[in-house]
Amino acid sequence: MIVIAKDDNDRKMIQEDMEKSGSEYRMIRLYDSYVFISPVGGEGDERLYSKKFRDRSIVEVSDLRIGEGLTVAAGPCSVENEEMILDIARSVKAAGADMIRGGAFKPRTSPYSFQGLAERGIKYLVEAKEETGLPIVTEIMNPEYYRYFDDVDMLQVGSRNAQNFDLLRFLGKQKKPVLLKNGMGNTAKEWLETAEYILSGGNGNVVICYRGVRGIENSTRFTMNVGSIIYAKSETHLPVCADPSHASGRRDFVESMALASVAAGADMLEIEVHNDPDRALSDAEQQITPVDLKRIIGKARALKKVLSQKM
Repeated sequence: MIVIAKDDNDRKMIQEDMEKSGSEYRMIRLYDSYVFISPVGGEGDERLYSKKFRDRSIVEVSDLRIGEGLTVAAGPCSVENEEMILDIARSVKAAGADMIRGGAFKPRTSPYSFQGLAERGIKYLVEAKEETGLPIVTEIMNPEYYRYFDDVDMLQVGSRNAQNFDLLRFLGKQKKPVLLKNGMGNTAKEWLETAEYILSGGNGNVVICYRGVRGIENSTRFTMNVGSIIYAKSETHLPVCADPSHASGRRDFVESMALASVAAGADMLEIEVHNDPDRALSDAEQQITPVDLKRIIGKARALKKVLSQKM
């Protein structure tokens, strides 16, 4: 059961009622509201991600306001070395990106694949941030690694960890913004439920990111159902991001998938970019060049502008 106090007097009354009844409850502060969460009354239909709770949320990352206009995060799948990430950071900034993405801790299908540079990769990302002024988004796999993320602006939860509930609960107790991807086998509803784990901990700084799901179709790496973006926009106040790189698995499909996502209502795009994609140490086939990125950003922002106009 979820009860939201209208004001401070309402909070005191709800708290008194809860205590008189002997009900177990937690009180959190979320979006300047007092929220009471209790197991009494069953699971219910109330959700903190729902538009019934609030109509629209803006997530602030450094000076960015995700949920207003179109935000673009771009960079390599993996941080490979210091020079490489600095070069790419300069390139994506010149192409019009708002944030740097790049993996330092890499969950890979095979234990023999490149696993990232770990804390050294974070260090190189921070150097790229200091030179370009672009905020960082990078993946966290384990709460134990959080100590390395002090200078990271946004934490990414990847598809493989989308139902790592201990990690989600941990991030709910932090205040850093979270980019939460859908699990590759999750329904859209299950994707929203994973966001609830973070919100119910008191961290409202969540952007949900759709990266496609595993299906029977193999012409693309994953199935990019833009209907899931439309559904999410109709159900939640949280900003919605799309990752056309992982969904397509092919760099020649990234542009079309990115534009389809914007047409479906995406507030943000996360795109993998490499200065020499064919020689990338991970996911080479889906990484585009900075020249491609500049073209995609131009088209995506023009489309977003047209769609935002009132007819």
